[in-house]
Amino acid sequence: MNTNWRKLFALLLAFGLVAAACGSTADTVTDAAGDVADEVTGDDEEEAMEDEEEAMEDEEEAMEDEEEAMEDEGEAVTIDYWLWDGNQQPHYEACAADFTAANPNINVEISQFGWGDYWDGLTAALATNTAPDVFTDHLARYPEFVESGVLVPLNDFVEADGVDVNNYFPGLAELWTSPDGDRFGLPKDWDTIAIAANEDQLAEAGLSSADISNLDWNPADGGTFGEIIQQLTIDANGVRGNEAGFDGSNVETYGFGLEGNFGAFGQTTFSAFAASNGWTAVDGVWADEANYADPALAETIQWFADWIEAGFITPLEDVQSLGGTTIFQEGGAATMTNGSWTISTLSGEATSFPVAYAPTPVGPTGDRASMFNGLADSITTSSQHPEAAWAWVAYMASEACQESVGEAAVVFPAIPSATVIAQDAHAANGVDVSAFTTHVDDGTTFLFPITDSASRIEAAVGPVMETILRGEGTAAELLPAVADEVNSILAN
Repeated sequence: MNTNWRKLFALLLAFGLVAAACGSTADTVTDAAGDVADEVTGDDEEEAMEDEEEAMEDEEEAMEDEEEAMEDEGEAVTIDYWLWDGNQQPHYEACAADFTAANPNINVEISQFGWGDYWDGLTAALATNTAPDVFTDHLARYPEFVESGVLVPLNDFVEADGVDVNNYFPGLAELWTSPDGDRFGLPKDWDTIAIAANEDQLAEAGLSSADISNLDWNPADGGTFGEIIQQLTIDANGVRGNEAGFDGSNVETYGFGLEGNFGAFGQTTFSAFAASNGWTAVDGVWADEANYADPALAETIQWFADWIEAGFITPLEDVQSLGGTTIFQEGGAATMTNGSWTISTLSGEATSFPVAYAPTPVGPTGDRASMFNGLADSITTSSQHPEAAWAWVAYMASEACQESVGEAAVVFPAIPSATVIAQDAHAANGVDVSAFTTHVDDGTTFLFPITDSASRIEAAVGPVMETILRGEGTAAELLPAVADEVNSILAN
């Protein structure tokens, strides 16, 4: 007899017994129940009800024991995992296959989306409690998710499984903790920014990869970096940017290409130059004030706008319509700054020329600068299987998975031994990636700004940057105004 019928029977029985004790007539009680009521005393009635309650409790305990046994046996569950990088997807699918082989009752289903669709879809899914169990998280986004309460703190999981967060590159694990000490991700990889150059175009200009390895830059005349990109720029008549008669309004090959829109933080575009000019976006993590009114930023952005106007840097419209990486791969720009996660793309089969990499140029501060970012995997509160989700997160953060990903040479994994494997894999492919790792080795990195208002800051600053790059206003005029808006956002 199931629990609901037992409860109904008990109620009917109790009703009949009470009615009989009071001498009332219970027409709705069966004759059998009435007979029992006549024979059972008040004490017997209470004892019978207690026996019935005990029987019900025994049945509930048996059902709980059965459920626990099913869990112990490992009832099959599926964990949904989202990521945005198509280059990494097959390698995490390989990790998932190894993980399921070791955990036969946990299947991992991986979905990949383009950058914009990824965040739009994830934001909508989190708002409707339909998000994936686990997703690749970004430093620019996770503070907002923490504030919204849609991420599962991992502290108890980490402690219970004895995960040593010191296994990762110094500082990576700490980036994924909130001000109150809750941890919301385990590191999966890290990245820096460096110069990428078309070696064929360098050679045609009489230059070599060594010539771009020790450059300097300033916002007044561009320094030796500016000299190089002028030399690499060629107009439609074959005249180079440093030669008489150069036509900056009719350019065939730009000396320097933008990877994408500037946005608020310019990770692959202006950030290295602005930082080497002394600018910091925010003063520390989770800051409540930013520095968009700093003249060091205005000088940097204006230099880009002026050199776009002069014809040495790809126009924003071309980047938006064609894509900065595509322009570079097709020979439309001789150099660009880009992230270490693009090495396998830039040096892959889709690029018909060899690519040389160099550290970012030394700026007016006397140092190079390269934005340092790290990704992690987070669990959402939408997950119906947090224990299984944690098992998958812990596996992705383990040496087994990270060394497997390192062999694929698509990113620099968060565990040092796995990064060495990635470096060796690149070297075996004839690619020297030291331009990216040297920034970590010599301490010339700075953090991607971590704030709980990144998307709102992006929405405020991005359009202003575009206006400046199109020559529709100066950085000195427009940035101080948006700085007040940014600080208002951070203060609320």
